[in-house]
Amino acid sequence: MRLISFVVGILALAIGQGAAAAEPGSGIKIGGICGRTGGAAVIGAELCPGIADYIALVNRKGGVLGQKLDYTELESGYMVPRAVGAYERLKQEGVVTVMNYGVPILLALTPRYMEDKIASFNTGTGRGDAIDGTAWPYIFPDTASYWSQAGAAMKYLKDNGAKRGTKIAFLFYDNPAGRDGLPMLEEVARKEGYVLRTYPVQPPGLEMESEVTAIARDFKADWMIGSLFNTPPSVSIKEFKKVGFPMNRVLSFVYGAGDADVEAAGWDIAQGYLGLQYAGVGRNYPVIQDVLKMYRDDGKEAPKYVGSVYYNRGGLTGALIVEGVRLAIQNYGLPLTGDKVRKGYESIRKFDIAGFVSPLNITPQDHEGGGYLPVYQVKGREWAPVSDWIRGYRDEVMALVRRANAPSSK
Repeated sequence: MRLISFVVGILALAIGQGAAAAEPGSGIKIGGICGRTGGAAVIGAELCPGIADYIALVNRKGGVLGQKLDYTELESGYMVPRAVGAYERLKQEGVVTVMNYGVPILLALTPRYMEDKIASFNTGTGRGDAIDGTAWPYIFPDTASYWSQAGAAMKYLKDNGAKRGTKIAFLFYDNPAGRDGLPMLEEVARKEGYVLRTYPVQPPGLEMESEVTAIARDFKADWMIGSLFNTPPSVSIKEFKKVGFPMNRVLSFVYGAGDADVEAAGWDIAQGYLGLQYAGVGRNYPVIQDVLKMYRDDGKEAPKYVGSVYYNRGGLTGALIVEGVRLAIQNYGLPLTGDKVRKGYESIRKFDIAGFVSPLNITPQDHEGGGYLPVYQVKGREWAPVSDWIRGYRDEVMALVRRANAPSSK
């Protein structure tokens, strides 16, 4: 029986306000490089507590196969030098796996993960070429990478009327993360005969009037796909609303599709806004209901962000790390190493946490677990699903992966 039986009742739980990691000790050492401050704080302020809370819960329930988890989270501020320093500290402490997010950070740390044989968990981001674990054995997107997000976005557009000649704008934060999905969008646009124009947003992305005006009034786009994060998503929502661009034609990659993004723009302004997700959203899941019950039983009020988009993704991330560790212990024994945890991740099968995520099958050939996502839409004061779990243009995604990993491209 897979881990579902031991995690199905809980996605995350915190004592107090959900910020504390698992108590340090002599257990299995796990590292987290988070950005609760800085250029990705809107994400990290909710996602990172979800990870820490889940691991703390597992410890309170006896650990993993009787082994406690010693989780250390270090702050990066979404800055590469700080992340590199954090990694080196975690490595010295003997961690067997590390969670980080952010493409610039992942690109900087990839050579270290590969050389040190420490499995890295990089949920819902790039690098797309790491889908192929035979080429990048220690890099795990584990949920849909930006290339798969681009494929799903293009599938949604086609399913909703896009045809040859359809004008698609791509508005992206001009850094490695924002640019990561572009090759896949270009590939599909060529295949389908779409007219694709790109609009980079220069950091910090607090002004977007000229880009949005160009998209809506000059290009007269039929659809806009966004790859923005932190403050820019809310800025873009307000600007598109101002020029009268229909919100139901604005589709965001996963890191512009959080509650915090919409809250900052205004729920009333964002009505109709679309976003890709990779974990269940809201509190109406059995796992989240159990979280709320746990808070009540402890006489605590659940933090507002429990059940939010980014917090739930953190809980899913924690659950996947725990599952990989469990399989590593079960199949390869103690003491754990980074290589054993890698094999544990690659053994994850049909992992869904009672419907909280599309069943994930992580293999040496597929480190993102299938690349499925649903599309959600802002309706009222919540995100509501408007598609099933979908993936698009998988053949094109994998062809891009093969080209990126060809000897001549490295």
